[in-house]
Amino acid sequence: MAALELAVFAPDETRTWELPARGEVKLGRGEDNDVRLEHFSVSRAHAILRLGDSLQIEDLGGANGTYVAERSDSPGALETVQLRRLLRQTAEVRLGESVMLGQVAIVVRPRQVVSEFGDLGAAEPEGGVVLKNASMRALYAQAERVAKSPITLLILGETGVGKELLAHAVHARSSRAKKPFLGVNCAALSEALLEGELFGYEKGAFTGAVSARPGLFEATQGGTVFLDEIGEMSLSTQAKLLRVLEERSVMRLGARTPTAIDVRFVAATNRDLEADAASGRFRQDLYFRLNGISLTIPPLRERRDEILPLAQRFLDAASGALPGPQPKLSQAAAEALTAYDWPGNVRELRNAVERALVVCTSASIEAKHLPPALTRPKATPSRPAAERPSEPSAARGLHAERRALERERVLDALERSGGNQTRAAELLGISRRTLVSWLDEFGVPRPRK
Repeated sequence: MAALELAVFAPDETRTWELPARGEVKLGRGEDNDVRLEHFSVSRAHAILRLGDSLQIEDLGGANGTYVAERSDSPGALETVQLRRLLRQTAEVRLGESVMLGQVAIVVRPRQVVSEFGDLGAAEPEGGVVLKNASMRALYAQAERVAKSPITLLILGETGVGKELLAHAVHARSSRAKKPFLGVNCAALSEALLEGELFGYEKGAFTGAVSARPGLFEATQGGTVFLDEIGEMSLSTQAKLLRVLEERSVMRLGARTPTAIDVRFVAATNRDLEADAASGRFRQDLYFRLNGISLTIPPLRERRDEILPLAQRFLDAASGALPGPQPKLSQAAAEALTAYDWPGNVRELRNAVERALVVCTSASIEAKHLPPALTRPKATPSRPAAERPSEPSAARGLHAERRALERERVLDALERSGGNQTRAAELLGISRRTLVSWLDEFGVPRPRK
């Protein structure tokens, strides 16, 4: 049997795990599971996946249920699929078939290998993409499928995580690869300048417009327009962009008739556009139009197996511009790189490597050559030492254990209430507002209605 992986699709994230060819894999929210699914709808011990000559799932009595596909293929009728709940039962499932554990979908499938994105040449900035992490391999496999369609794409992720790199990869694998790829940083341009750049203008449209100029939408005819930091666009420009998306035409500033365009739109942001749309800061209709398909890039701290390969790639690229032999990363420097949380993600990593290369005067890059933030002890908010009584290590351990128990109580209450926050708060004996505060403090995603 081909190598397998487990893809997990939770409401707030997608992850993958490599699976053995044979054996049992225990699934649930508890720490003793082989695959831990930290979602309130998943029980501590929810199900067991059995791999071998056949593929089976056994329900362990999860409060929110284990559901498998049940087919009806009567003679002469089309095959239909419905979900059947397992009640401490075992059922066979097919490769590629979804199984629901509460609100989390799992799929066992052949392991995704994404070699086609390994070398995109000049079409890919910053020397290529490193795909060592299983989640990133799955993400780029999905991006390859999305690239074949004309649907609008929204790329989400923290600052510096590689959103433009993914946009380039999608363009390079699309039917528009030989056409232009043009990017616009919506946060770097004023509203007036942004409109002129996107829509173009006619001669005399404003002071200084001595000749007509097509905008980026027209200039990218047949290609891809990448709208970076779309969440920073003003509401008035959002309204005009919505019209472009709906009518596939642009109206230059000062023009009386629109011009038809044929471009693929890819937008990106590090903001929570869904929350911005709900609060009125971002147009809800534009959000729905942009969100044809969304791809979320995990932060670098969640794919630490890519930190050193990326660092080596940046080191190789930067060393080519400097005289002398290329220094090597020392063990201490490598450990500092992998231990750091990288709030600036890949962009910060590249800057750190290039800085270390410049200040290093030996054959080895040591920890002292890295930015100070990478080697200084992590600070924790506290009172000044003179005002703070000493706390024995045992007390700190008890505090951490108590917090872990409180978090587990919150998850249990959410599980018992089926995700109803008001009911969960009643079970805990606290107000709903306090529950919401605890969810944020414990890093638990709020249940969706």
